[in-house]
Amino acid sequence: MILQRVLGLALWQLAWALALGALAGAVGGADPAHAPAAWHAWRLGGALAGFALASWSAMLFDAWRAGRVLRWLRSEEPAAAAPALGGVWGEAADRMRRRCREAERQVADSAGRLHEILSALQASPNGVVLLGAHLCIEWCNQTAAEHFGIDIERDLQQSLGNLVRDPAFSAYCAAGKFASDVVIPGRRSTPGRPVRLSVQLHPYGEGRTMLLSRDVTALEQAEAMRRDFVANVSHEIRTPLTVLTGFVETLQTLPLEADERAHYLGLMAQQAARMQSVVSDLLTLSRLEGSPLPGQAERVPLKALIAHCQQEAEALSALLGRHHVLHFPAGVEGEVAGSAHELQSALSNLVVNAVRYTPAGGTVTVRWTVLDGRDPARGAAGEGEFSVQDTGPGIAPEHIPRLTERFYRVDRSRSRESGGTGLGLAIVKHVLQRHGGRLRIESQPGAGSTFTLVLPAERLRTAGISDKKASSPGNT
Repeated sequence: MILQRVLGLALWQLAWALALGALAGAVGGADPAHAPAAWHAWRLGGALAGFALASWSAMLFDAWRAGRVLRWLRSEEPAAAAPALGGVWGEAADRMRRRCREAERQVADSAGRLHEILSALQASPNGVVLLGAHLCIEWCNQTAAEHFGIDIERDLQQSLGNLVRDPAFSAYCAAGKFASDVVIPGRRSTPGRPVRLSVQLHPYGEGRTMLLSRDVTALEQAEAMRRDFVANVSHEIRTPLTVLTGFVETLQTLPLEADERAHYLGLMAQQAARMQSVVSDLLTLSRLEGSPLPGQAERVPLKALIAHCQQEAEALSALLGRHHVLHFPAGVEGEVAGSAHELQSALSNLVVNAVRYTPAGGTVTVRWTVLDGRDPARGAAGEGEFSVQDTGPGIAPEHIPRLTERFYRVDRSRSRESGGTGLGLAIVKHVLQRHGGRLRIESQPGAGSTFTLVLPAERLRTAGISDKKASSPGNT
């Protein structure tokens, strides 16, 4: 195709030369019969002049077309703006236009894929930071920005080591061994609410590194709770077993009087009852975790639930001989949807704990309220609030977040003396989670505690609810 176009241009130039040569001969006016030499000279000169003129015209025309193509290439305009030309330059422009369109399409496809990849990284629940040479920040997702406090506009091309100054992370980067991760405190970590981050570097490309971070606070807490749970279960079972074993050996080896034997047998019965309580509460927790969520078909009268709590509180206070002042609400009407056994267990645990940890002569006040929504901190309108307030020793703030952990005790010796298993509040938490409720704890050392159980409005059917205390509080 190109050869044909070049031959066409040469023939066009030859035609121009012959035409101009004939014109020159005509202008010379010489008669070829009388002056053949002069006539041929004119013909030859005209042909040469025409050929030269045609060549210059062709060169100027090609230069003009080449200039148009060069201007398009230099202007950074899209492929669609390529000049429409004929001849060799037209074909060259067409081919370059097609190549440019293909390159633009590939660039657009690459940009689209890059955007999709970055969007996927942005949606990742883990933190992702792309680092260049010397661990300089080139890009990060929102999760990583929250983990390390990165402002991508401000900290772009800043070294990550200037932002993360944890000694363990600095040593990890200096060692250059990235086969495993390193766990460091999070930016918002506090002694009361620790945050732990797992960080690992992954080299890729030429001098580039990708950092992955994830919040492992919940995992570490779960692992700590598992270790504590195993240790506590072992301790709670081993201690009474040790006592029982000692008593059995005593009864087997020593001759005892009848009253001494009865005393030892009574202590053995107490330890056996303690083990039975621990096993019973563990089975309750296992049942709560493994059974289906309670529906709303079964409805339990609130009056019956609170009356049962009152009976248990009075009986335990009398058994302990502490003569507590007990206040329970009167005139409670309505029903709550859910499991009667689970709800009774949750309410009774709160009341029994208050009686156990309140000293002799102290007061335990139970209230039931349907919230009106005026105080958003307490709950939404229509929710039910069952609160138990005592005048006990109170609880220090650092212990409150862990009270619902299994076997967690503020004072282990006092808890065992009171007969608790350390599982009551864990049962309350699980029951509330299964019924869509929540537990609120307010306490100050020396000022008593208030444990509040909040039930969602959709589980309540109330009528004539009263928050009044009984007219004559029970004194036992």
